[in-house]
Amino acid sequence: MQDVQIRHDWSIEEIKEIYNTPLLELVFRAASIHRQTQDTAEVQVCTLLSIKTGGCSEDCSYCPQAARYNTDIKVHGLLKKEEVLAYAQKAKDAGSTRFCMGAAWREVRDNRDFDRVLDMVKGVNELGMEVCTTLGMLTEEQAQKLADAGLHAYNHNLDTSSEYYESIITTRTYDDRLRTLDNVRKAGVSVCCGGIIGLGESHEDRIGMLHTLSNMATHPDSVPINALTRVKGTPLENMPKVAFWDMVRMIATTRIVIPKAMVRLSAGRAEMSISEQALCFMAGANSIFTGEKLLTTNNPSFEEDHMMFELLGLKPREAFKDQAVETETLN
Repeated sequence: MQDVQIRHDWSIEEIKEIYNTPLLELVFRAASIHRQTQDTAEVQVCTLLSIKTGGCSEDCSYCPQAARYNTDIKVHGLLKKEEVLAYAQKAKDAGSTRFCMGAAWREVRDNRDFDRVLDMVKGVNELGMEVCTTLGMLTEEQAQKLADAGLHAYNHNLDTSSEYYESIITTRTYDDRLRTLDNVRKAGVSVCCGGIIGLGESHEDRIGMLHTLSNMATHPDSVPINALTRVKGTPLENMPKVAFWDMVRMIATTRIVIPKAMVRLSAGRAEMSISEQALCFMAGANSIFTGEKLLTTNNPSFEEDHMMFELLGLKPREAFKDQAVETETLN
């Protein structure tokens, strides 16, 4: 069996060769690497809640929360802490070990709303769950405040390649995103960063995004792979559905070039059968969002995922597992 390589110097040509490997061979290679780096029976079970919905000033072409698009989402302000903690407890009771809170902000501002989010982070952390947020751009000081409140992870996706990025978003730059990721790392918070396929990008753009992620000095701990959810009223509403095999290919390539990451099967999962999801797990996916909603779009329910786990012989990954392993090693 080929030894796993933890590398930060992948070339575009190397990733392209992997990505274009015949599919069954690609899945086999990714599965082999997965077995050397992870317990393949474990899947990280996460739940995502929109704590502030709609009204965002950005122009992300895929997003129904942008204020400039006419979509059917129900706009609401920041939820109360009690509502958020009740939903987090429900998620924990259903088997989730990571709870992610998303706010439709372009950036975090130092105001009372941010103070309320810090209080939510403390509350979810006290439930014994890994707490994650996705709040837009952060300064180094704001990232540190989140870390001090008990934040475990921060999600900030690149979305696509640097070359294609301006075709999708013009209200912030690629470097803005990379700067936020650097601020999160400086605060000692786990980085969750991936992207979306189906935006009209080329295969080269997908490879380019993976090149950026895999050549970071520290790989993201979590890499979500999303299929575009086409929402009426957004500029990308008429894009074709992402081919399932493209998702498998992206997941497998991600597993090979970023071997130790949690590779999350994210948006698009609601349109997959259990058989299709099983192949994604074989290709190296080992994390999902569960619960009826992904911010504003549909997602499989807790009950559906329980049934799938039982059928496939999967089990939820324990919270803070990596930290526990590191502690044991130090002792």
